[in-house]
Amino acid sequence: MEENPQLAGESAPHAPPASPAAASPATALRRPAWNNAAEQSVLGAILLDSTIYDQVADILQASDFYAGAHRVIFHAIAQLLEQGEPADPVTLQQHLQKQDELQSVGGSGYLAQLIDTVPSTANAAAYARLVRDKSLLRELAKQATTIIESIYQGKNIPLDKLLDEAEQRIFSVGEGRTLRTANYFPLKSVLMPVLHSIEQQMKLKGTVTGVPTGFVDLDRMLSGLQSSDLLILAGRPSMGKTSFAMNIAANAAIDHHVPVAVFSLEMSKEQLVSRMLSSSARIDAQKLRTGWLDERDYGQLISTATRLSDAPLYIDDTPAISISALRARARRMRREQKIQLILIDYLQLMQGELKTENRVQEISQISRGLKALAKELNIPVIALSQLSRKLEDRPNKRPILSDLRESGAIEQDADVVMFVFREEVYKENDPSLTGLAEIIVAKQRNGPTGKVKLTFQKQFTRFENHADTRYGGA
Repeated sequence: MEENPQLAGESAPHAPPASPAAASPATALRRPAWNNAAEQSVLGAILLDSTIYDQVADILQASDFYAGAHRVIFHAIAQLLEQGEPADPVTLQQHLQKQDELQSVGGSGYLAQLIDTVPSTANAAAYARLVRDKSLLRELAKQATTIIESIYQGKNIPLDKLLDEAEQRIFSVGEGRTLRTANYFPLKSVLMPVLHSIEQQMKLKGTVTGVPTGFVDLDRMLSGLQSSDLLILAGRPSMGKTSFAMNIAANAAIDHHVPVAVFSLEMSKEQLVSRMLSSSARIDAQKLRTGWLDERDYGQLISTATRLSDAPLYIDDTPAISISALRARARRMRREQKIQLILIDYLQLMQGELKTENRVQEISQISRGLKALAKELNIPVIALSQLSRKLEDRPNKRPILSDLRESGAIEQDADVVMFVFREEVYKENDPSLTGLAEIIVAKQRNGPTGKVKLTFQKQFTRFENHADTRYGGA
């Protein structure tokens, strides 16, 4: 990319010495990215018109200047203006003298030269962006160097951890650029879109604002699965938490064409797909396992498989995956497949960043990492979790928040905590409980809590809306 010829200078009196002209091409490639003329023009423009400082201060900061003298001058200008003093060559010279820094920046002659080098004060913001972009390039080079050093020095560091750290470092540079270019918005400009959104919801009563779960009253309670939320779905064994989670994934991917990523640490991809076929085709799972299908079943199976083949659902069945590896793969799927929902089965089978004998600390680290991932990708993340065996000793077996196994951090990090509960597991001889399931929303950071009644068809591993579904606040 060619620079403005007027700003192409790479050296000037009193600026840091340029690299030798006879430097080899290889050496030239290693020169730090900077544009001395752009740095001079930003400072000169402010000295000509101090109101320009407010324009450029939103774009760059003192550390963005490569030349040490320029960092000192910009900082001094900021100090003068913060004190309510004018920032011009005279006041700046006096201020630098008091700080015993005038000679180190090139003296009064260099301050005068800064003004002479300004092509146009009207272009000050453009010059500031040039300075900022060069600063970001230097930061990118610095992070790349750190990544290379980690590769050669980290002989005992797992590859997944190195990849995750590399992605994080590069991401931080891009995030820094986004933060620098962030803008403010007057209330009036935000009100109209919000009012329009509310009006649309009034017209489409019952339409969810997040990813639909496919369960009417649960969607009504949660307004769908919200972006950047970490949702914990917990239950004791045999309650059907994996089935319920996969029903949500299938409903989103098949019925609403929402791209979904499923990380299955317990079941293989073939087992998951077999469950999906049983649930969606309403064919007894035992028939699929044994192959005892009649012609009607087989026809329904093929029809369902055809429908599922178009669903944007992606399965990763790596066992004992680490949080760093999962983050790296999720970022890639977000970038390549535009995933809008992540499902993890289940949290306690994951590995933390660091090996530790303290499992509570490791689970806390994992739950924090999952919340950070949801926020980074701005999509909902559902993580399945085990519950403590202690609840089996209580007369009332309905789970409560303190039953979350191994860490209170799970409850703290989660935006939503849901429990799958089927009382028929404990009272098999009570026909009134057959097929009855409850989804207990025990925590919702930004909404109501309560219970949703569903029907569970065990032979199909399928949850459905209950004919008498209703929820109430807790």
